[in-house]
Amino acid sequence: MIRNAPPLVLLPAMGCDGQLWARQVVDLSDITHPMLGDLTVDDTLEAMAARVLAHAPPRFTVAGVSLGGYVALEIIRQAPDRVQRVALFGTRASMQTRPRTVAEQGLLATAPHADPTLTPIISGPVQAMAERVGAAVFERQQRAILARPDISSAIAAVRVPTLVAVGERDRICLPADARELSDHIPGSQFHEIRNCGHLAPLERPGQVTQLLRDWLQG
Repeated sequence: MIRNAPPLVLLPAMGCDGQLWARQVVDLSDITHPMLGDLTVDDTLEAMAARVLAHAPPRFTVAGVSLGGYVALEIIRQAPDRVQRVALFGTRASMQTRPRTVAEQGLLATAPHADPTLTPIISGPVQAMAERVGAAVFERQQRAILARPDISSAIAAVRVPTLVAVGERDRICLPADARELSDHIPGSQFHEIRNCGHLAPLERPGQVTQLLRDWLQG
């Protein structure tokens, strides 16, 4: 087994668990050691980031979706010397209105798609994740998002190779929102994933795996 990339910490979106990254955990294990960060216990981004840092290796790369992306930026703000690369999926640079229930999150995360056959395939796993995570965790995560501090200082702290990616049909983080984030990070790579909504690692696992493989080995 070839492990020529540093350990990869994967951070899920709101209301999601490790199933979101299941394919990447398997498909990238030939080049890195993937591990999941726990975003279920705390109700602030600062505390979430501190918990991930407490369990992460001394040096690592990090990839996050939405909530996970904001935590990844906070990790860099808290410990810039420990992060070697960062990938941000469905993450934007400014405050936004958030869905208020697990069901609303699932609906927004899976529609609309250019391929109508994809929505039922994705909505089942999304609902199953939401049920496993539970309403109490979702509420904590929502509080963390709604109360998050201005993240401009965290964005300004990014000095590592960065990938910013977004689904072409993401309704929670619009492509223009992700592009704005990318524009604020010098040298970042921007990628728009076609026929994809908010949960790219689950919706387009092969494309996300290849993006991360290229990013890790770049």
